[in-house]
Amino acid sequence: MRRYFGTDGVRGIVGADLTPELVEKVGKAATLWAGGGRVFVGRDTRGSGPVLETALARGITVAGGTAVLGGVLSASHNPPEYNGVKLFFDGGKLGDEQEQEIEDLLDAVGSGSGSAEVVHDAAERYLEHVLGHFGSDLTRLRIGVDCANGAYAEIAPRAFEQLGAEVHAVGVEPDGSNINVGCGATDLTRLRQLVTSNSLDLGVAFDGDGDRIVAVLALHLGVEVVAVTVMTNLGFHRLMAERGVRVVTTPVGDRYVLEALKGEGAQLGGEQSGHVIWLRDHVTGDGLAAALLLCGAIRGGTLSEATGVMPRFPQVLRNVRVSARELPQAVADEVDRVNAELGESGRVLVRRSGTEPMFRVLVEAENAADADKLCASIAALVQAELG
Repeated sequence: MRRYFGTDGVRGIVGADLTPELVEKVGKAATLWAGGGRVFVGRDTRGSGPVLETALARGITVAGGTAVLGGVLSASHNPPEYNGVKLFFDGGKLGDEQEQEIEDLLDAVGSGSGSAEVVHDAAERYLEHVLGHFGSDLTRLRIGVDCANGAYAEIAPRAFEQLGAEVHAVGVEPDGSNINVGCGATDLTRLRQLVTSNSLDLGVAFDGDGDRIVAVLALHLGVEVVAVTVMTNLGFHRLMAERGVRVVTTPVGDRYVLEALKGEGAQLGGEQSGHVIWLRDHVTGDGLAAALLLCGAIRGGTLSEATGVMPRFPQVLRNVRVSARELPQAVADEVDRVNAELGESGRVLVRRSGTEPMFRVLVEAENAADADKLCASIAALVQAELG
């Protein structure tokens, strides 16, 4: 069982779960596993970014590789005290077995003969690619953009402006400690106020709830298969069934969605947390590409009309913070019993978070009161069994 890799990379609170020493070991092990070569490194806007970037680069060079430093290119939805390392190889994310192989190399010895170099135009080259493959004429579109004080703070507003949109942006002043604080997908209050006070056509937050975006794109792009995770709303499944689109369901994590898409030879997938994957002209999920595709899909209409085609079951999510890794049998049995009772009218899902020390309890039902009551009951049971 992997010790450090979770749902999506190696993550944790910097200085506690995630230390420069561990990040250096991950860089070294991953480079040894890949057989050396050039390793591109992007970081986020957190204050811990430069230190961890240096540690990762040091691990790469210890293993004989070349660390190519591209600057700020990444982000996540976690609070500022968190950070992490995500690994990509041959255009995609790693599987569980590959991550285990890397963990097995954490204490291996490297040659120490590598080097590091800096690339100054990585963000510009990325922007050129995304605009060229996913952009469309956005003249007369008035859009609010919440960049969460993350990696898109400078890039995203410029992308929409270059396509002709009128852009109103917030969350564009990263200071190392304000990523996702009162902004971004984890707190949509500021974006809602921006959109309503300026009567904008739509608002985009990075990341955002992906269910409805995937639904809109599935119908707009005319796909026959989509891949989503177990967290996806039951309303999405109903809509896809009505429209004859086959749905493949995966565990939580966009890397599992990617695996499913490649296995099915499909192109569109996503998960509720906001990852949207379109594999035509891309190799992974991309928030800016997804936003540009959405803008193209609603041309001539409104966002409410586009998303209104998907009925949405009331959904309640509670996080139970515990240190245990295994779900007690008593909880699993109760979840099975409740799901059998609900049938097609709702569901209960309990899963351990891959990024934080907690279990997530998700309940869907045909009305919000039932969902809230049932979620509270299951969450209390998890707390009683594990707390």
